[in-house]
Amino acid sequence: MTLVADKSKAFAGETTPTGLSIKNVLFATDFSATSDAALPYATAICRRFGSTLHAVHVLSDASVLMMTGGVDYVSMGTIYEDAHNEAKEKLDALAAHYGEIPYRSYVRHGQVWSNLAAIVGQNNIDLVVVGTHGRTGLGKLLLGSVAEDILRHAPCPVLTVGPKVCGWDKLPVLPAQGRELAPAELELRNILVAVNFAQDAPRIVRAAIRLAEQFRARLTLMNVIEDYSELGTQPGPIEEGVRRLQELIPKDEPLQYPPETVLEFGSARERILKTATERECDLIVLGARAAAEVGSTHLPWSTAHTVMAHAHCPVLTIRG
Repeated sequence: MTLVADKSKAFAGETTPTGLSIKNVLFATDFSATSDAALPYATAICRRFGSTLHAVHVLSDASVLMMTGGVDYVSMGTIYEDAHNEAKEKLDALAAHYGEIPYRSYVRHGQVWSNLAAIVGQNNIDLVVVGTHGRTGLGKLLLGSVAEDILRHAPCPVLTVGPKVCGWDKLPVLPAQGRELAPAELELRNILVAVNFAQDAPRIVRAAIRLAEQFRARLTLMNVIEDYSELGTQPGPIEEGVRRLQELIPKDEPLQYPPETVLEFGSARERILKTATERECDLIVLGARAAAEVGSTHLPWSTAHTVMAHAHCPVLTIRG
């Protein structure tokens, strides 16, 4: 299977140095309440950047069996046909709310990521938007959550909208039939980017800077020192951390507001969430670890997952 080139580089401005270009947005939905909550962000992004929306639902064996409710069908072929038709009707119902946004809808069968990967590659997807309820273990699999699989494999940035996102006053959840999502607008006033000085940290910061430029937002760069047992006798890590954060900020970026740097101590997940809440952030940007990167210096997956599940704003993850 052939995938697109690393779209996170284009998102960071490496191929579009004069601005941020998002031409194709993939919205992965399982028709749950969390997916409904993520849809206004997908449509608002498309409206802001003139993007095409690609709405996708993948029928897995587990989801098909849940949709049938245990009815005794003649064959699996009949079950899939009925499930396919039902999913298509739901996607068509969503499309009625897109307004003037250009879109394509897809119903696929089988393994979720392999189907999404094909659509990503064939349509040069720049951004994936997905809702996540933050659950773990068997319950997550039965409820059809695919956010983790997407985050581990997607070659482009992924925007996750968790159950505690409080931006619904600005971006309403899916309204009743007969009303469109338009003209909901995407506003980013405060952006927090958490880094831990991985090799590609400068590229992740550049992506956040592109967003800050686009929305004239305030930008905060943050690093968390989790092991601070010797700071009382060795103050060097504090000075080093501040210096490295400042070095990540390009000197010639025309930002409306000078970026701020924050060095915190303690649990990374707790400090990121606390800082984002205190600063009323509209977006958190994190570095994401590829599926095969066991020794990555990015934030541990458990930390990123906790932030996505408990953040009061969407979280943008960018692959290393």
